[in-house]
Amino acid sequence: MVDRRTRAMSDPLLRELDHYVVLEPAGQERILTAAETLLWLEQQLASLVEIPADLQRLQSAAERAGRLLETACELELEPGRKVQWFAVRLNPPVGLS
Repeated sequence: MVDRRTRAMSDPLLRELDHYVVLEPAGQERILTAAETLLWLEQQLASLVEIPADLQRLQSAAERAGRLLETACELELEPGRKVQWFAVRLNPPVGLS
């Protein structure tokens, strides 16, 4: 079950991509690598007063960030204040260029 403070990813194939657009409450938009996105998610989770229920069973910040990256695309930091991330393809798939 996904915590109500997170929104599920729509397409599991997107998880295979290596870059993400991250959106922050101040309207800031950045493109990060998958590794950078995981670190960014760890920082976002560290700012929470309470970790979402579906992540609480995981012991490390890295495990929580990884699970969040695999299962969601939005995290509510506090009521009305959310961060979002979306997988993006920077290069066309092989054979389609």
